[in-house]
Amino acid sequence: MSKLPIVLPAIRIRQGNQFIFAFGIDGKRVHEFAAVSRVHRTDQTLAGYQRPEVLSHIRAIRRYLESDAALLPNAIVLAFDDRVEFKALDAGASAAAYSTVGHLVIPVDPELADDEKPAWLVDGQQRSAAIRDADVDEFPVAAVGFIARDEAEQRSQFILVNNTKPLPKGLIHELLPTTSAELPAAYARRRLPATVLNFLNFGAGGGEGPFTGRISTPTMANGFIRDNSVLKMIENSLYEGALYQYRDPEDGTGDIPSILMHLNYFWGAVERVFPSAWRLPPTKSRLTHGAGIQSLGYVMDSLTEGVPAAELPGLGIEEILVDLREHCAWTEGTWDFGLDQTRRWNGIQNTPNDVRLLTSHLLRAVRGHEASVATRR
Repeated sequence: MSKLPIVLPAIRIRQGNQFIFAFGIDGKRVHEFAAVSRVHRTDQTLAGYQRPEVLSHIRAIRRYLESDAALLPNAIVLAFDDRVEFKALDAGASAAAYSTVGHLVIPVDPELADDEKPAWLVDGQQRSAAIRDADVDEFPVAAVGFIARDEAEQRSQFILVNNTKPLPKGLIHELLPTTSAELPAAYARRRLPATVLNFLNFGAGGGEGPFTGRISTPTMANGFIRDNSVLKMIENSLYEGALYQYRDPEDGTGDIPSILMHLNYFWGAVERVFPSAWRLPPTKSRLTHGAGIQSLGYVMDSLTEGVPAAELPGLGIEEILVDLREHCAWTEGTWDFGLDQTRRWNGIQNTPNDVRLLTSHLLRAVRGHEASVATRR
């Protein structure tokens, strides 16, 4: 394979103080200079940003490409680094012009590893893989590229490009903490909770804790607690509960060490009081189920709201949870919600109604404990 650069006619389009480049290229050549950076972790650090290839989808695209009159009108999107150059044909073109005609010069070196290539696929992973494998001599495609400052900007663009597509939520949640651009409100709201979740799951920031390795994410395949359940618990608490005291409402940032200390203390007590139920997957334990995680999150808020993390050991949380045992049916038996309303232990589902029902039940038991303690005093 040649080391000669690929030189392509292109149009440079100005968007604010940035540029994008529109051009055509033989899809067979894209992988010579562009890598697919699949999401993974290295030493607790998130690397990459692409979803794993969906082989069945790629095979279907490949069969279509090998048919007569195949057409792929959608452009692939590439993030370049600063080794890629644009050379305008008209050197005197106005800087205020919306578009400029020229050539895009992309270096090619077959000896480079994927993570050293000058471009990354932000969108079009499966199409480009299908073209690469298709039994055709060439297949030109439309492409749009931009020069990214760093990988955080690439990840931000990946989320924005895929915002209207069925992108796995778990992948977005892992990427959010390492993005830098302004995001849609729903994603911006979850950036801090997602950051906290990653620290909890990977034992960073505050050492290992009760959630370490237990939350299921694209890079923690052995986890069994759904990431969305933990995210909802953290998000509810940050905006309306005990963790609110650590959040800056102005910019959405937070005191992450204090948040982690608070969560690890409370959920560490949960793990100690209910050790067997905490080790089981949601199919065998409603404690690690979405309803259990969210409901106990509200219990945490009720018991610890306004109390700094450093003062939690003086609250007697573990004693309260011990008294809560007789009201719980995490792995067997039945839930007694009063008024002749009972459920089998696994009859609780991760629905808003059942989360409210379980939360009310647990909070009544907690208040009963507090009333009993007050009477004894």
